[in-house]
Amino acid sequence: MTDTNGNGAPSAGAKNGANEAQGVTWRGRVRQVWRFIASPHATAALGTLVVVGFATGIVFWGSFNWSMEMTNNQEFCVTCHEMEQNVFREYRETSHYSNRTGVRATCPDCHVPKNWFHKVARKIRASAELYHHLVGSIDTREKFEAQRVRLATNVWRTMKETDSRECRNCHNFDFMDYTLQESRASRRHQEGIDDGRTCIDCHKGVAHTLPDEAYDAWTAMQAQLEADAGH
Repeated sequence: MTDTNGNGAPSAGAKNGANEAQGVTWRGRVRQVWRFIASPHATAALGTLVVVGFATGIVFWGSFNWSMEMTNNQEFCVTCHEMEQNVFREYRETSHYSNRTGVRATCPDCHVPKNWFHKVARKIRASAELYHHLVGSIDTREKFEAQRVRLATNVWRTMKETDSRECRNCHNFDFMDYTLQESRASRRHQEGIDDGRTCIDCHKGVAHTLPDEAYDAWTAMQAQLEADAGH
């Protein structure tokens, strides 16, 4: 029978008793958990779980980074004949491949971000390229040329949206000595700073052949980016 006051509500004594019971139950559960953790077999099991989890994490992280680096070099890029037979051959004729200073910009230098998070995002997007390799979307010269302007526009758009981030790994307005540049280059670079331009605005086609429709494609892409930005 419930202890109540005259209004039918539980009395103070009943409430205290209920609270004490809850406290006992809560403390009992804590003691049970502690006994389990403190017991030899549970401690060993928990320790084993922690060690195995830690070791598994190291192996996973190491394997992940190893695979990232294995797929982040020029040798890997040209294992696809679409690259070797087309853009790689064009690139070998440019100063990014061979120059008087001996500094070479390879495929990942220009097309893969250095920042780890951006790099992972780029690798995920590259899965679409793997799909097109498997289905043969550009496995002949004719197919590649038919898609060249679209592929080039995709790269230009990325560079435009990231302020030519990968270009700036090597080239940076802040580090340029304009007195050592040819007068035309010096003038155009300083104009670019004043106008808020980015590398790809002027340097399209420095490593790969420009599509015949490059100007129209660039103009349309610029208009689309401005529309998306609400300008």
